[in-house]
Amino acid sequence: MSRIEPRFSLRLASCEDDLLRAQRLRYEVFVAELGGDGPMVDHSQRRETDAFDPFYDHLLLCDDARPEEERVIGAYRLLRSDSAAAVGGFYGAAEYDLAPLMRSGRKLLELGRSCLHPDYRGGSAMHHLWSGLADYVRRHEIEVLFGVASFHGTRIAALAQPLSFLHHRYLAPEEIRPVSRRFEPMDLVADDAIDRLAAIRGIPSLIKAYLRLGGHVGHGAYLDTAFNTTDVCLVLDTARMNPKLATLYGRGVV
Repeated sequence: MSRIEPRFSLRLASCEDDLLRAQRLRYEVFVAELGGDGPMVDHSQRRETDAFDPFYDHLLLCDDARPEEERVIGAYRLLRSDSAAAVGGFYGAAEYDLAPLMRSGRKLLELGRSCLHPDYRGGSAMHHLWSGLADYVRRHEIEVLFGVASFHGTRIAALAQPLSFLHHRYLAPEEIRPVSRRFEPMDLVADDAIDRLAAIRGIPSLIKAYLRLGGHVGHGAYLDTAFNTTDVCLVLDTARMNPKLATLYGRGVV
């Protein structure tokens, strides 16, 4: 990273150029870095796109110290339940049965395509992005956040420790528990046989952040072979959030 101090700003994408820059960041993270692919990935333009993009809000974290074309260094894709009907449903419904969430009658927000430029990982950038998300949640009075989050790779056996840890310790309450449509069991190791340190080390940082806030996971994993990932469905009920951390992440940056 440049020695120049970053100048972070947050905004929702408001034009085609904003969306284009988010898609290019997603390409660098999900395709170039993690080996993903898909029918709408544009390799010639280095863009990771799909049919849902035009209907979602895109929260962008920018470093205004960078050249304009390179300023988007973090992104989140957001869809509220009051907007989902216009899209034909949530993206995650292809992988998980979301009926329990839909029956809850609560205000939902689907999160997806969360990514951060590698130069900004391990610093304050993710905190800024989460603060912007917290502001969005407050403004729209969201009650439950959910979305698919990923482990790299599709070898379930290699993920037995972290997946079992999530299943035994963080399974979502039944009334808001999504279930994988292509069910891969997560209880691969008995609770008392889990190597807790190995399990925690194997959980991606983003998933651990949701768990610290009070998040849970749905029932069963899902293998996304196009993106070369093993997915879990995260669910975060704002009424069950860790109040101390919720306050920390909720300090407005936008």
